[in-house]
Amino acid sequence: MSHSISRPTLATKAYNGYIESHRGASDELLVRTGRGTACGEYLRRYWQPVALAAEIEDVPRLIRVLGEDLVIFRDRSGRYGLVHRHCPHRRASLEFASCESVGIRCCYHGWLFDVDGRILEIPGQPDGIAELIKNKTSLGAYPVKEFKGLLFAYLGPIDDMPEFPIYDTLEIPDHTYVPYRADYRCNWIQVLDAILDPIHTSFLHSRMSRPQFSEGMAELGELAFYQRQMGFLGSSTRRVGDNIWVRINELVLPNFTQAGAAFSADGTKSIYYGRTAFSRWVVPIDDEHTTAFAWAIFGDRADPEEYNTPEGPELIEQGEVMDRSYDQRQRFPGDAEAVEGMGRIADQKREHLVPSDKGIIMYRKKLRQICRNLEKGIKPEHTSDYWSNPVPTYGGDTVLNIPGDAKNDSKLLQEIDKAVMDIQFSAESLVGSARDKTIIEAMKNLESGQK
Repeated sequence: MSHSISRPTLATKAYNGYIESHRGASDELLVRTGRGTACGEYLRRYWQPVALAAEIEDVPRLIRVLGEDLVIFRDRSGRYGLVHRHCPHRRASLEFASCESVGIRCCYHGWLFDVDGRILEIPGQPDGIAELIKNKTSLGAYPVKEFKGLLFAYLGPIDDMPEFPIYDTLEIPDHTYVPYRADYRCNWIQVLDAILDPIHTSFLHSRMSRPQFSEGMAELGELAFYQRQMGFLGSSTRRVGDNIWVRINELVLPNFTQAGAAFSADGTKSIYYGRTAFSRWVVPIDDEHTTAFAWAIFGDRADPEEYNTPEGPELIEQGEVMDRSYDQRQRFPGDAEAVEGMGRIADQKREHLVPSDKGIIMYRKKLRQICRNLEKGIKPEHTSDYWSNPVPTYGGDTVLNIPGDAKNDSKLLQEIDKAVMDIQFSAESLVGSARDKTIIEAMKNLESGQK
């Protein structure tokens, strides 16, 4: 007599661990960022932060970015260089080189290289040989620019190097810009996703352990998503008492992010066009490691100066300090725990995306399109295709005193969100104080018109 084993079907809702797959597949087009990959080539066509200026002392520093091992240095004249790790002579590592008055000298045989990779000296060679080698050989090098304590590099084809973008939030008078880095042990897409996931703030940073920012962030808001010329915006519009709080998260392609204040905004007091608490790039180190290079921003329109402490940037970055015990990470998880817990490379093909993930869906679709176009030889766009510096941005907070609508407050929140965004969009061509004045005046008129 034969016996057959009854197996549950995929429709089973309880105890289906046996039949559920443990592993799906990653979005290979987006998660792979090494040289020659579609996404890696895309990212290389933009200025990327690669180090803090404070990290570079009187000896070279070995770094890794986009899967490539490089050496960054400052010569004695104060110029920065970023070069391939290995000397073209006998492949000695230039992390052990010496920084000269001009350039960097290999420790093994004394070859001297300028910051642009040209060979300046080849000691100990017969007449004519050194010049012959100089004319035929060079060290791989990339342009470097220091800006407000961050070091940026352009790692793409030199003929396609874009203008260095300066975003308007980096030119606000009387603001303090504190450069920082936050290292994540996972793929860059996992870290970048969070900026267009406004609802996670109400749970990860508020309801699940303790309020890591302000208590008002625990309120679930009305979500809206917008696609702009070079990026995406995700807004969460909450009610806090008699106030409506519109908080905007921002992604400028490919990997620049901004959001509202971490601590100064809680929805209880009026804010007219508050700006971002950080300006931040999410940079792949390799496919399993990511670094956020950023400025924590302090001032009247960002976070208060009292948070300008050694741990302040980490709290702004993810709600908790980065270096904590496992017990503390379990009890009070922050962004690092959420995104690293997905695995070194998440299996996006097993996600169950829902309407609140619309922003993630939109930007991933756009990234795939850009990467496929680049494979076909279509060059990606840059902010300079649309604006001169400074580039207008939107990440920030607005809190208006507008009492609730007992019958349909949800509709009112949606209307105010759209009105606040339209006010900012309409002033996009203005810069500096002219833009500020126009937007703030319009927001005050919006507020008074609702009373």
